[in-house]
Amino acid sequence: MAAGHLHIDLDAIAANWQALDRLSGPTVETGACVKADGYGLGADRVAHRLAEAGVRRFFVAVAEEGASLRAALGQGPEICVFSGHMMGDTALIRDARLTPLLNSIDQMLRHVEGLPGHPFGVQLDTGMNRLGMEPAEWAALRDVAEDQSPSMVMSHLACADEPAHPMNAQQLQAFLDMTRGLGCPLSLAATGGVLLGPALHFDITRPGIGLYGGLPFADARPVVRLDLPVIQIRELEPGETVGYGNAFTATRPSRIATVAAGYADGILRAGGPALRLWHGGTPCPVAGRVSMDLITVDVTDLPEMPEALSLLNPHQSVDTVADAAGTIGYEILTSLGARYARTYS
Repeated sequence: MAAGHLHIDLDAIAANWQALDRLSGPTVETGACVKADGYGLGADRVAHRLAEAGVRRFFVAVAEEGASLRAALGQGPEICVFSGHMMGDTALIRDARLTPLLNSIDQMLRHVEGLPGHPFGVQLDTGMNRLGMEPAEWAALRDVAEDQSPSMVMSHLACADEPAHPMNAQQLQAFLDMTRGLGCPLSLAATGGVLLGPALHFDITRPGIGLYGGLPFADARPVVRLDLPVIQIRELEPGETVGYGNAFTATRPSRIATVAAGYADGILRAGGPALRLWHGGTPCPVAGRVSMDLITVDVTDLPEMPEALSLLNPHQSVDTVADAAGTIGYEILTSLGARYARTYS
């Protein structure tokens, strides 16, 4: 085996959705965010398993993702598009029966003129300043939108992964102010918002990263395991160096394993010496820099010569790997490379 092996536990994804559904409460619909190819794990397979678990509303980033998902899932679930109704997307939205989440006056006009009677939702900007109608835009369009019966009105939290951040309360109040009196379903919470509690759940929640093993919560199950084959093991004397820039110098007689993966496979170069690979329950530090296709690992303390080392496993989550590289679990998942052999269970 020359490439790494990525195992994806679809039942764990379904179990994580069910746990977040329980946290969302019995009167709340729990959707699922499967954008970016299901956070890098394969949107078609992930969505099929989630549909079996009970998901009836999926969220994607762009219309092209939505059309691909529709082809995979058939006509049953609702598929909502965060980017809204972009220029040139009218036929795709119509033919794939997508629900655009409209972000601006221009998008609203494009939608009601191009696809009269076609379902849509509305996205509001409550302070993140990224997507959605600002309060003045919404005030001008609210009556028009209500006359068209939107399927949902939503906003997105900027700091939901920081429970004590004052922005959460500010955005909640802004959302309440902008939606007061609306008769359609409301949505504010993704995974972080679900974990913040019922005040932010409203009618629909949209968990994403929590489904895939990131942003851990009490009942979360690990989803991915990444095993990397060892190509070669060599012995070093004190003073010998390893890799580009002589970044690692042996301070004792050492054993160095070279494994078949690198930054071309989504293992971020910034992780470097803070990164650990595992053999069973034993962590082994990276020795030197992460290269394009190779990583050198100090396996001196192992009692045996390993045939493979593990990067993602029950001992080390995507968030732990992300911390080593100074990034977030989202980036680790969505960067997992195409060279890995993938298996699903």
